[in-house]
Parts: sequence; structure tokens; C-alpha cells
Amino acid sequence: MQKYGGSSVATPDKIKAVARRIVAAKEQGYKVVAVVSALGDTTDELIKLARQITDRPPRREMDMLLSTGEQVSISLLAMAVDSLGEPVISLTGAQCGIITDAQHTKARILEIQANRIQEELGKGKIVVVAGFQGITSLNDITTLGRGGSDTTAVALAAVLEAEVCEIYTDVDGVYTADPRVVPEARKLEQISYGEMLEMARLGAGVMQPRAVEIGAQYGIPIHVRASFKDEPGTMIKGEEALEKEVVVTGVTHDTNVAKFVVVDVPDRPGVAAKIFSALADDGVNVDMIVQTNKRTGRTDMLFTVSKDDMESTKDIIEELCKELGGERVIVNTDVAKVSIVGAGMVSNPGVAARMFRALADENINIQVISTSEIKVSCLIDASLVVPAVQAIHKAFELHVG
Repeated sequence: MQKYGGSSVATPDKIKAVARRIVAAKEQGYKVVAVVSALGDTTDELIKLARQITDRPPRREMDMLLSTGEQVSISLLAMAVDSLGEPVISLTGAQCGIITDAQHTKARILEIQANRIQEELGKGKIVVVAGFQGITSLNDITTLGRGGSDTTAVALAAVLEAEVCEIYTDVDGVYTADPRVVPEARKLEQISYGEMLEMARLGAGVMQPRAVEIGAQYGIPIHVRASFKDEPGTMIKGEEALEKEVVVTGVTHDTNVAKFVVVDVPDRPGVAAKIFSALADDGVNVDMIVQTNKRTGRTDMLFTVSKDDMESTKDIIEELCKELGGERVIVNTDVAKVSIVGAGMVSNPGVAARMFRALADENINIQVISTSEIKVSCLIDASLVVPAVQAIHKAFELHVG
């Protein structure tokens, strides 16, 4: 199983290079299924086009629009493979049996009816599949959200019982931090599913979180590697050591964050449930949550969401604020989240304090703190994200192999 991101197929020459890599795998005796994203920045361009029509495009119609990007890329890649003399067929998400729920723009895979893929592989063909998309039981086209091609690839790898799922991208693996922010960041040879899942959720754009979840659930090794290099990348698989020697594996940052504060709502049972149930019903993922109680029987409710969900969240929360008798809703997009991740943190006290000290030494104020067994996240001013990541990376000596 192979997956190629948009940057890997951004130009005709790159498409031809990907075709040669796919054919080389076939010549080594493998049955090859290649999942492909839309060319280059096609998806972003389609979103911009929709925004020129309306500020609030219907989600169903956005799925109809965005799914066209992958249809272009799979057909072009199939042509390139055919030109090399190998039998090939391209299939959309619907044609290869990816059945999803009806949550448009953020659909989840319910099942994969892989009969068509199996038949084509049985005929000796290379199968090129459109990532990022599926179809509902009512035959409506859906998309799987940002990075959804990763999810397509790993889910297909699970159903087809692939030996490994290779994720080809414009970076050559998973690093201890974003190399564009920390030049001395080190490539990891291996990382556990749990650590990779947290890093992906916390801003490491190299993998989609749901893809990692599926890999962990079905035990599919995931190899993240560069599209046009032969060197090994980073292997994502189960934890092998009983206790992690490395306390912190990596530092991530996320600037795609919006902070909401619902000011002065009643401090009584059911208020939080009402707010967050409404957001969940709309498919909004909430991250950090802090409730500040006051002596007056009122409370401030603070939480963060991605900027992609900001407008819909604002509509929902402003209506609920009025309904609950709250004072107002404050929205701040000038924030960022910095996080440390490591399976060894659970058995090593003082890790969080070390992170906080690194930020304090740079005079960086922490607005919100969120923790789990293997991660610590801090919400800070967006303008300070680069020095924050660099200071934390240095404090934990992550540049040292």
C-alpha cells in the first residue's frame, strides 16, 4: 500500500516519477494499491473558489466540489503508469467501496467493500485510488477532512491486510520538531502509535490522526518517507520497550487555533453539557477546556477549536450564550499551542515543570495548560510560537540522538 500527497504529484514530471516508483514496486513482486491526493494546492484553490461564490457554502456541495481534485490526480497517474507498459485502473472512493457516514466535510469510514480492488489486483493491475473521499449509503459523495488521504490509505491497508502502508510526502520522516522552526531537529527512526497520534493531533502535519488510530487498531506498520528518495523514513508501529528511555520524543506547535471564552454563564449542572453537546452535534472537535468559577454563582467557560471550525462554533456559542443568560462571547485567534509528547513522561516526574521553566526563561506567558499521560500542551501568544518551540526543544536536548 502506498500513498502520495499533493506535493508528490504537483507537476507532470512528479506524476511521472511517482508512476516509476509504483511500477518498480510491482516489478519487485508486490501487488500495488496507490492512494493519491489532489494535485499540489488544488484543494485550497477549490476552497477559495467556493468562497468567491458564498461565505457559507453548503457542506454537501463542498464535498461535491472538493472530491473532483482527486479524480483529476488518479486519472493522470493512471495514464503515467499505463505509459510505462503496466496494466492499471483508477478508482474513486465510491468505486472502491469506501462507505462513510453523512457528516459532510468530516465523514468517517464505516466500512470498505474492497471486492472491486481485489478483482483488479487479481487481474494483475495496479490500482490507483482517490484518497480523501467516500460515499454514503444514499450515494452522496463525502470527504474525510484535512489529511483524509492518509486515512484512506491506512484503512485500505487494514482491509487488504497489507504488509506496510507507505506514506510518501515532501519530508523524509517524522522529526523531533518542525525543521523549518528548529533547524537542528532530528529525524526519528521509529515512533509508537500513541506518540504519533498525539503529535498529529497537536500540530505535526506529517500524518492525519485518524489514520494513526486505524494503524494502531489493526496493527498496520506505517512508513513515512520522502517521495523521491530511497532512504528509510520513520516507522510508526507498536511500543516495544517496557519503559521508554527517552522521556520526550518531540515538540509540536499548532497555529490553527481559535480560543473562545463564554463569559459569565450560570454555574449550574448541565451548562457545560449543553455547550459541548451542541458543538459535538455539529462535528466540532473541542481541545482545551477550562472553567473559571466565580463567587457570584457565575462562571467563564474557555475552550479552543481549530480555526476551520471557528465560524460555525461562533454561531452556535453566541446563540447558546443568549439562551443561557451569559454576558458575551470572546473569540481570539492570535494564539498558538505548543506541546511536548513522549511515552516516557508517565514514569518521569518534573517533565511539565521543565517545559514551563523553558517558557518562563523566554518570558513567554502560558494562558492555558492541558495534560495527559504522554503530552503537555500550553496555549501561548501566536507571535511567540517560534522561540517557544526552540526553547523547549533545547531544554529537552532533543537534537541529541
